[in-house]
Amino acid sequence: MNVIAIEGDITVLGVDVIVNAANNRMRGGGGVDGAIHRAGGPTILEDCIRRFPNGLPTGEAGWTTAGDLPARWVVHVVGPIHGLGERKQLVSCYRNAMSVADELGAATVAFPLVSTGVYGWPLDDAVDAAIEGIMAIKTAVEQVQIVSVGAHRQAGVAAAIEAHLNG
Repeated sequence: MNVIAIEGDITVLGVDVIVNAANNRMRGGGGVDGAIHRAGGPTILEDCIRRFPNGLPTGEAGWTTAGDLPARWVVHVVGPIHGLGERKQLVSCYRNAMSVADELGAATVAFPLVSTGVYGWPLDDAVDAAIEGIMAIKTAVEQVQIVSVGAHRQAGVAAAIEAHLNG
């Protein structure tokens, strides 16, 4: 599997799966979650309500349609809030999303850095948790993109991937 860091807008990527950093209610929100719901249109929210009437627990993952996004599916994960949740829940977000993507038959997956926005997870540890979770299971996924906003953040993610793969 090829893991790369890219800089840009996750909502415009033509991948099989875009991963959404959702909240427990699965009803849209701010940050990446809001951007995905806005770009994907109302069918994503309708599918969230239908498929996840009680939302999802922290660390879990579930899929919906991608609506108007160029992706085929959105895999929603609920990351932990730094100081309240546990690191193993953050790793589980990535591992569970990879498992769902594999079940869907996805070849390409794009992840945001889960829990690094308003949930306050420290960037360095979040990147390490992402790589740990992504690499935790055998999968048929061929390429994973970790998407960052800003060249400085993207460079840090790229360096962490390189260190993990060559370390």
